[in-house]
Amino acid sequence: MANELTLEELSRSTGEPVERLSQWRSLGLIGAEGGEGFRPEDVEKVRLVQLFLRRGISLEAIADAVKGGLLEGAWDVLMPAGAGPRFSLGEAAEMVGMDVGVLRRLWDAAGLGNPDELVDENDIEMMKGLKVSMDTGLPEEALAQMARVYSDALNRVTEAEQRIFHFYVLDRLDATGVSRAERAKANEAAAARLNPLVEPVLLYFHRKGLAKALREDLVMHLAEEAGLLEKSEVPGQLQTAIAFVDLSSFTPLAEAMGDVKAAEVLERFSSLVRQAAGRWDGRVVKQIGDAFMLVFAEPRSAVACALEIEGRTAEEPQFPAARSGVHWGSVLYREGDYVGSNVNIAARVAAEAGRHQVLVTASVRKEAKGLAEVEFVRLGKRRLKGLTDEQELFEARPSGAETREKAIDPVCGMELGPGEAAATLTLEGEERAFCSDECLRRFVAAPEKYST
Repeated sequence: MANELTLEELSRSTGEPVERLSQWRSLGLIGAEGGEGFRPEDVEKVRLVQLFLRRGISLEAIADAVKGGLLEGAWDVLMPAGAGPRFSLGEAAEMVGMDVGVLRRLWDAAGLGNPDELVDENDIEMMKGLKVSMDTGLPEEALAQMARVYSDALNRVTEAEQRIFHFYVLDRLDATGVSRAERAKANEAAAARLNPLVEPVLLYFHRKGLAKALREDLVMHLAEEAGLLEKSEVPGQLQTAIAFVDLSSFTPLAEAMGDVKAAEVLERFSSLVRQAAGRWDGRVVKQIGDAFMLVFAEPRSAVACALEIEGRTAEEPQFPAARSGVHWGSVLYREGDYVGSNVNIAARVAAEAGRHQVLVTASVRKEAKGLAEVEFVRLGKRRLKGLTDEQELFEARPSGAETREKAIDPVCGMELGPGEAAATLTLEGEERAFCSDECLRRFVAAPEKYST
């Protein structure tokens, strides 16, 4: 049969000894029933079995799951139709008309696996796209950046698709006591309905994102032509406002209240941050835990956004305080991210901020000092961690804003408005408020831990 592999060829392709592959065939994990040879999909089956074994799952459990329909509905993804024959990277490079060294480096940049592995016709179609991009003038450096961005972003998308479906559909299905076969059938039926929606959804969000990115690019282009921005000779270097915002007591909150409650708080905070960023033409570059990095084309929007996040967070019932740091300067755009010393300065300014503070540097204050209904209070020069030079800092505040009087839970840092405390305790003449009985219990057990 065309494209069949011998047992020895399968062993060379996967690194598994012949004896072990023979055992797996006897268990029905690989190979066609009654056939001697192996198909290209058996390479993927071997890799899947290898993954199961590395995670501590026994061969017997794997065989039982496969016989019970574990792969039903999944194989079209694991081994897509049209994969067909396999080729070496050198053969593929010759087919698409690219230098094999360039293709190898781009393959590695995208994290598509060992470049010495055989590739299929789907891979070659992607390579043809790379060749067209190079022919239009994009250099290898730019293509490598795009490959990394696409790979990282879509890996995150597909991981979210699969995990969310598992947690919210399959796990709930399992809770009803269905058999493995029924579960596989329901999974396949759901996939048949949902999979056709994936590409339209991706195209929809791509169009939305592209429109926003194009608007910003047109503004930057005209600003450079008008002399408002200095055009750099270094690719990717631009002036931008960087803001970091986080919750001032998220770590003790998670420790005191548990991951589930912390995740609920973070979900709400994330919503507030993204809503404000959208209104002020900012973009969330990344999120690590409760910390968000945002970028803006100019400082006025960055300050206004940070103040909105602070104000809306402060209005939330039983919620920790936010804090922000904003800096304006030259950065390098690389692989969908922004890097450089000015990014580090913005992060350090945010770390210097206290509860409810929006701290900005002198460069931000200079560019945004005419912002309506905002005042900048000079705090003087500060030496920030990891930075050699002192930074002159200002606190941005809404003009005439009234101070909100809230109690602070000494255990988790949650802020409590009137009537929001679940419990109170007077110790040495000072009343302390707690968001929950659990925080009260922790405090009573070790008040010295929370004295500050």
